[in-house]
Amino acid sequence: MAAQGAWHPGQNCGCPGVRAKLPILRWLPHYSLSWLQLDLMAGLTVGLTVVPQALAYAEVAGLPLQYGLYSSFMGCFVYCFLGTAKDVTLGPTAIMSLLVSSYAFHEPVYAILLTLLSGCIQLAMGLLHLGFLLDFISCPVIKGFTSAASITISFNQVKNILGLQGIPRQFFLQVYETLRRIGETRAGDAVLGLACLAALAGLQAMKSHLPRAASAEPLAARLSYLIVWTSATARNALVVLFAGLVAYSFQVMGSQPLTLTGSIPQGLPPFQLPHFSMAAPNGTIPFWSMVEDMGIGLAVVPLMGLLETVAIAKAFASQNDYRIDPNQELLAMGFANILGSFVSSYPITGSFGRTAVNAQSGVCTPAGGLITGTLVLLSLAYLTSLFYYIPKAALAAVIISAVVPMFDTAIFRRLWRVKRLDLVPLCVTFLLCFWEVQYGIVAGVLISGILLLYSIARPPIKVSEGDVLLVQPGSSLHFPAIECLRDTVCSHALAAPSPPCSIILDCCHISSIDYTVVVGLAELLQELRKHGLPLAFCSLQEPVLQVLLSADLEGFQHFRSREEAERCRGAQVRGSRAAPFASTSETSLLLPEGLIQ
Repeated sequence: MAAQGAWHPGQNCGCPGVRAKLPILRWLPHYSLSWLQLDLMAGLTVGLTVVPQALAYAEVAGLPLQYGLYSSFMGCFVYCFLGTAKDVTLGPTAIMSLLVSSYAFHEPVYAILLTLLSGCIQLAMGLLHLGFLLDFISCPVIKGFTSAASITISFNQVKNILGLQGIPRQFFLQVYETLRRIGETRAGDAVLGLACLAALAGLQAMKSHLPRAASAEPLAARLSYLIVWTSATARNALVVLFAGLVAYSFQVMGSQPLTLTGSIPQGLPPFQLPHFSMAAPNGTIPFWSMVEDMGIGLAVVPLMGLLETVAIAKAFASQNDYRIDPNQELLAMGFANILGSFVSSYPITGSFGRTAVNAQSGVCTPAGGLITGTLVLLSLAYLTSLFYYIPKAALAAVIISAVVPMFDTAIFRRLWRVKRLDLVPLCVTFLLCFWEVQYGIVAGVLISGILLLYSIARPPIKVSEGDVLLVQPGSSLHFPAIECLRDTVCSHALAAPSPPCSIILDCCHISSIDYTVVVGLAELLQELRKHGLPLAFCSLQEPVLQVLLSADLEGFQHFRSREEAERCRGAQVRGSRAAPFASTSETSLLLPEGLIQ
C-alpha cells in the first residue's frame, strides 16, 4: 500500500528539460526523513527477497550462482536516477533467466555480451520513441509464453528437489530422464525440498490472509502484525537461512545427506568492458559469430525485458495513482543493462514479485532501490562464504514458489468465453515454448499478426437490400480490404435476381483510406456505371472526404447523412431528378473555405 505523502512521479520541480531525463530531480528536493524511514524498510525487505532469488535464478539461467548477485544491484542504482515508477525494482527474473538459458548457452561471456547488446537496443528504442512496438505482442502470446515458462522452470527444478544429477535441460528429455531415474532420488534433498515448499506456501497464505492492524490497536498487536508480516514477506530469506543451518548442522556432525550450492567467489565483480570474443577449445569465437549464435535472441530478450518492465510499471502506477513515462522507462532499462554488462550482469528486467513487496512495504521513492542494491553488494563482499551451505533443494523451492503463480489457468476459460479465435496464438505459443522459447514467441506473434491483418483485409460489411442498396463498412478501409468491398457490392448489386436502382455507401465508420482504396473505388464506380447503377457516398468524415475530392473521381456524389442520401436516391427512383450533394454552395457546408475550387 502506498505510504501517506509519498512522491508521485507527476510532481514537478526544477528545469523541465533536465527533469524529463533525470526523474530523480522531481523528488530529491522534497525528500524528507519520514520518506527515508519507509524507503529504508522497503529496501531492506526487498533485499532479503532478492539475494536468495538471485542465486536461484542464476541456476535457471545456467550460469554460476554469483552471476545472479552480479545482476542484482546495478539496476537498483540506475533506476533510482532514471526510473519514473516509485515501486519498480530491476533485477534477474525467472522469465529473463529462462531466455538467457536459451540464448547464452550457459556461457557467462555470451550472457554479458547479450546484456550489453540488449541495453543498446532498449536505449535506441527509448531515444527513437519506439515503445509502441511492444503493443504488437498480444496478451494471448504473453500469457501462453509465461504459462509455458512456469511449467518449464518448475520442472527444471524438480531434479534439485529430488537430488538428481546429469539431467538434460531440453524439456522433453528432462521429463523422460527425471521419470526414468526417479528411483535415484536422494531422501535428504526430497524431504528438505518438500518441507521448504510447504513452508513457503504456508507463509504466503498467512500473508494473504493477515488482517491489517489498525493504528488504534495496542502496541503489542501492532508489533505482532509487523513481525508476522515481515516474516511472511522475507519468507525466501528465512527458508534459505533455515535450510542452510540444517545443512551446516549435518556438516558439523560429519555426514551430509543434502546437495549443497558449493563455493561462490567472494568479492565484487570487476568493472570492465564486456568481452567481444570468447576463447574456445578449437580457437577464438569472434564477435560476429557470437552475434550470429544469439540470433533472434537479440530481438526477443530486449523486447520481453521492456514488455515485462513497462507492464509492471503501468500496473503499479495505476494501483497507486500516478503516471509513468514509457519512453523514459525504455531509457532506464537500456542504461541499466549497458552499465550492468560492465559488472558481469546478465539481462535484467522489472520483477513483479519484488515490485509487489516494494509497494506493500510502503516505499515512497525509487531511493528504496539504493538500499536493496547496497545489501546485495554487502552480501557479495562478506557473505558468499556462507552461501556454500545453502542446499540446492531450498533454492529450487524458492524458484518453484515464485513461478507457479505465473501459470494462468483462467485465461483459457476467459478466451473461450470472450473470443475463441484468440486461443489459437495462445495455444501455439504455449505448446511451441516447450520445444524452443523463440519458436513459441515468434509463432505466436506471427499468428497474432495474421489475425490482425485478416481483420483489416476482411472488415465487417453490413448490407441492407431493397430498391436502394445500402452498404456500410464497419471499420476504416485499407488496401487489403478494397477487393472484399468491391466483391460485396457487386455480388449484391449485379448478381442479385432483382438488382437495386441505386447504391449508397455509408462511410460513417471510415476514418481513413489510402491510395489503393481510392483506385478501387474509382474502378467500382466505373463498373457500376456500365450497368446503369449510380453509387453515392454518405456520412463522409472530413479527412476521407478531402482525399476523395482531391482524387477527382468521375461520377463522385456524396451526401451529409444516410437519411439525405436515401431521400434523394428514393426521389430519383420515383422519377425525380434531385441534384447530388456536390454543388459549390452545398460543399461549402462541409469543407474549409480554402478547399473549395
